[in-house]
Amino acid sequence: MAVPNRMRSCAKLRWLFLPCVLLTYEGFAFLCPVGTHRLQSRTRERLHGGFGLGDLPGREKTIPRMAAPSARQIGAGVAVLGLLKIISSRICDWFQTPKRPYGEGSVGSAYDEWAREGVLEHYWGEHIHMGSYNPMDKQSGYRKKDSFFVALIRATLGRLKNFKEAKIDFVHDMIDFSRATAPKKILDVGCGIGGSSRILAKRFPDAEVLGITLSPQQAERAANLAKKAGLKNVRFQVMDALNMEFADDSFDMVWACESGEHMPDKKRYVEEMARVLKPKGNMVVATWCERDPVPIFTSEERKTLNFLYAEWSHPYFISLSKYKEHLDGTGKLEQVETADWTDQTLPSWRHSVWVGVWSPWYWIKVTLRKPAAFLGFLREVYTLEKYHVSMVDGLMVYGMMRAVKK
Repeated sequence: MAVPNRMRSCAKLRWLFLPCVLLTYEGFAFLCPVGTHRLQSRTRERLHGGFGLGDLPGREKTIPRMAAPSARQIGAGVAVLGLLKIISSRICDWFQTPKRPYGEGSVGSAYDEWAREGVLEHYWGEHIHMGSYNPMDKQSGYRKKDSFFVALIRATLGRLKNFKEAKIDFVHDMIDFSRATAPKKILDVGCGIGGSSRILAKRFPDAEVLGITLSPQQAERAANLAKKAGLKNVRFQVMDALNMEFADDSFDMVWACESGEHMPDKKRYVEEMARVLKPKGNMVVATWCERDPVPIFTSEERKTLNFLYAEWSHPYFISLSKYKEHLDGTGKLEQVETADWTDQTLPSWRHSVWVGVWSPWYWIKVTLRKPAAFLGFLREVYTLEKYHVSMVDGLMVYGMMRAVKK
């Protein structure tokens, strides 16, 4: 019979507490009476066969007997195990209960918080999105099927592309995928702190680049970074991607990197981008997708998806084929194509954790200033691993889309 994922994850946590019980003979006797009997037998054998007081001339060998645990000791052991079970169950429930469900203003607030905290920017750099690890055969520090700790050891000892460079490579790969050549006006939908916008501004120096976000903190930070980089052809503003204030046919290129996940209306999201795109302009989209709903999701898959939705303020995901249906459904786009980039982006999830393990000083400093932040960091590790496993198992897919306006 298959063991539910929750039971497996909780069991792993409970093993952390067992050494506390095994430190006492009473706990060991309660957990493993057969092992206790063997320990007593081995003690007797050692005293019989080894050199002891009983081997001296004129002395009879004595065999000390270990007393069986009393009812009181057994009761104490049961109480300790019961308490540990309750604690581990509470820990499991805390990890598995989403803390940032989608709601009015939740996306902007979440990104405002991350921008103020600075931890994400410190470790991820200017790009709050996945990286590209091509060529995959050169990444000796990564194997898709590794367990968590084996993956950490392999990544530490092997070769793995620089974390921040992988994100920059992803942007350039996405530009190439878009087939855009010389756009004059570019819109970055869900620009974050402007990492992609600034690369687009450098890649197309004659273009005017505009990034929009729901987060005022992100828009401010993006503008400061652009000023620091000396870029004059990029700017940022706060705007809802589902209700853009631009006229029809305004941009030669519409770019959306990992913003669709937060959209409560995916169809309108696609329609708005198609509306503001100029005829013959290029649209390119990168987004996390769930698998096609056939076969129907199991209860465990649905539970996992519900967690992935709500932990980082996503209303829901859709499949890559559903996105293509929305693109075709606008009636305004042609040359609509999709691609699965799961494999080349998959190392990003765990690499996000490894950079904190290899260089812990920044998050330790934050924790010393704000101790409760440590629990938040643990949640992020748990969530990143959830996404990694979901991508490996095929429950989630990293989807790419491109199209040209008629």
